Amino acid sequence: MTDALVVSNVLLWVAVIALAAVVLALVRQIGVLHERVAPAGALMTGGGPRVGEPAPRFVGEDLFGRTVELGSADDSGASTLLLFVSPDCPVCKALLPVVRSIAVQEGPRLRVVLASDGPLEAQRRFAEEHGLRAFPYLVSAELGLAHQVAKLPHAVLIDALGIVRAKGLVNTREHLESLFEAQARGVASIQDYVAAGRERTLRGVG
Repeated sequence: MTDALVVSNVLLWVAVIALAAVVLALVRQIGVLHERVAPAGALMTGGGPRVGEPAPRFVGEDLFGRTVELGSADDSGASTLLLFVSPDCPVCKALLPVVRSIAVQEGPRLRVVLASDGPLEAQRRFAEEHGLRAFPYLVSAELGLAHQVAKLPHAVLIDALGIVRAKGLVNTREHLESLFEAQARGVASIQDYVAAGRERTLRGVG
């Protein structure tokens, strides 16, 4: 009877140890998967002003005759989301409801400015069809050249002092929100933040 009890206890401990090993392996695998599905941020491009540099100065009238100024200090303390779009860009059109949602969410802390280039009539039709009169809408080849915009939609987040805080190609809400996350964390991009975190982890392991 005693021998049977001892054997039973030994088997129980073996089972517990095996279960602990399985749990440990699962936890490690979850960590690996988490790294593989790291948050996707806006894809930064090499052209234009770098993050941390002043945004190019611009003053001009928008599509609706309103004076718009970029690249200077904003007395209201609001940041500016400068979004380059085009009437011929399907992704731009799909992103507009997201832009409206973010504008409402951020309130007076954010000013959204749309920018494009091309025939004015096409721009007006695009603005009217999508109800964009609420946002300043600049039609300027000069502005696109200053930021060296090559692909659309392209966004630049400028702080209240006129400094570029984040930028990149934005195809989804996650991409757009990554710009604000990067600004909050004081990094150039979410990719940089994730890479720095991995480096710290590796140093800790070493």
